[in-house]
Amino acid sequence: MNRDQWLDERTFHHSQFWDLKQLVEVKQQKGLTISLCLPSLNEEATIGKEIIILKSELLDKYPLLDEIAVIDSGSTDQTREIAAKFGADVYRAEEHLTECGNHRGKGENLWKALHLLKGDIIVYVDSDINNIHPRFVYGLVAPLIHDENVHYVKAFYDRPLAFSQGLRPTGGGRVTEILVRPLFSLFYPDLTAIIQPLSGEYAGRRSILEQIPFPVGYGVETAMLIDIYEKMGLDAFAQTDLDTRVHRNQETIDLGRMAFGILRTFFNRLSRQERMHFEEELPRIMRQHVASDGQFDLKEHLIEEFERPPILEVQAYRERFHK
Repeated sequence: MNRDQWLDERTFHHSQFWDLKQLVEVKQQKGLTISLCLPSLNEEATIGKEIIILKSELLDKYPLLDEIAVIDSGSTDQTREIAAKFGADVYRAEEHLTECGNHRGKGENLWKALHLLKGDIIVYVDSDINNIHPRFVYGLVAPLIHDENVHYVKAFYDRPLAFSQGLRPTGGGRVTEILVRPLFSLFYPDLTAIIQPLSGEYAGRRSILEQIPFPVGYGVETAMLIDIYEKMGLDAFAQTDLDTRVHRNQETIDLGRMAFGILRTFFNRLSRQERMHFEEELPRIMRQHVASDGQFDLKEHLIEEFERPPILEVQAYRERFHK
């Protein structure tokens, strides 16, 4: 399937899947189980609303989901307490797979979710969404339910930038447009068909997610796309338009650190595939100038992008899911 054909056949709009009763019937006919993972770190302002809406519509009213779990990175606010109060299963990432050690980062939560959750399909939704709606789940899992040839579904949406005067209706995806899309255009042209490669919402079959490594930090979304593509090609993917996602926007200086982590992840894969050779190991220090009282201070940030191996290599996981 070429890129144009893929864009035509594998790009959906969430409104195509509005009939939740019918979607649940197909899910049950195929004997599928679906788990929702909400990775979190200090999200007390939004986590409660997300759980209330998604649980009431997609677990209680229409049993599309079999479980809703918050995997937390060590929040210091009331995130875990609020999540438990509203009916989610709550896990502290550092308390599980302790034999593997612990690393802070979203990717760590996503990786450990594969061990903690039971679903044949895992859907990941960020915990900072202000306009949460059931479409953020059913829009992603529906292509997986309907088509056995689809193994991973990515969200895309308009991401308005928040300013003091309100929301600007276009914008967002800054790291995608100035970094990831140029890199994909150079090295993985097929992946340019994916409209928002860094979106935080996606769903995949356990059967592929368990086979790929997970960077614990900024590079996890990029790594998933490249690694699944290398194993299965573009045909394994689909994408769904979820309309609009409203969330807090990061400062440019924070996005610089994100870009650094993504570059390390990207170059590591090119090196692994023998498409690029480095004489020395890539640096882990990101240097940025920060303005304060008319002065510019040079700050150093350690960004390692440690990678978890495919969880299929972990004995405890194999004992649980592959007896």
